[in-house]
Amino acid sequence: MHEPADQSFPTHDARRADHDRTLTAMIALEAALEAAAPGREPTWRAGVLDALGVLDGATRDEQSNASSPDSLLSDIKRTQPRLRTRVRGLRSQYAQLRDAIVAISAELTERDDGNDYGDIRQRLSWILTALRHQRALESDLLYEAYFDAFRSDLSTETSR
Repeated sequence: MHEPADQSFPTHDARRADHDRTLTAMIALEAALEAAAPGREPTWRAGVLDALGVLDGATRDEQSNASSPDSLLSDIKRTQPRLRTRVRGLRSQYAQLRDAIVAISAELTERDDGNDYGDIRQRLSWILTALRHQRALESDLLYEAYFDAFRSDLSTETSR
């Protein structure tokens, strides 16, 4: 029996909860972006800003938790030197996405000069796509780290 694997379940559960909150916020933002905008820009903008605020909070919490010393990414960085650069890269990319979320939110809050809703949709859609890509890269890294540590596929272990 391997003790550290048993101890990692709470951090895995925390990571799952963070991802679930972020995914819910992403879906809400997509719904706000899809709402009709012509002729009702102030209402559309308010809905987008509300959803963007929820996404901002969810990604801020997720980033904070993923950076904590007891997170799965911190454990990988500490125990698997070969993967340290990828962990740093993921964290750096996530910080850039967070900066983009904050910048667009500030822009929409500060300026109500009839921003082009098509442009806003495009920019926020890019951020949503980048967040999905980030999540996929993180999942790949976690599975690779698990395989390297235990020489077993995670799906094989969970079916036992």
